[in-house]
Amino acid sequence: MMFGQTTTPSASLHFSPTAPGIHALEEVESVIQDTEIFSLVVFNDDFNTFDHVIDTLIEVCKHTQEQAEQCTILIHHKGKCTVKNGDFETLAPMCTSICQRGISAEVL
Repeated sequence: MMFGQTTTPSASLHFSPTAPGIHALEEVESVIQDTEIFSLVVFNDDFNTFDHVIDTLIEVCKHTQEQAEQCTILIHHKGKCTVKNGDFETLAPMCTSICQRGISAEVL
């Protein structure tokens, strides 16, 4: 091969419509494409302590200590932080629990 030339592979991968597992793969891809991802966002305020926000993220969102601390620092300095991503049905109860603890949060 000369410098600057590129080659393309001559072999290609083909799936037979009757191959086992193909239909299941198509169904999984369809479910993945149909699932909308939401964000649970926590907002900064002037009255909640760092410790309260950290404890809340650990208890409600199942964050590690380090994750909760990092999110809390971002909330403080940036004004908000996405603390969790997922489907609406999972995030909505978390948002409610965070808000019940006096912390401002929304599912977006």
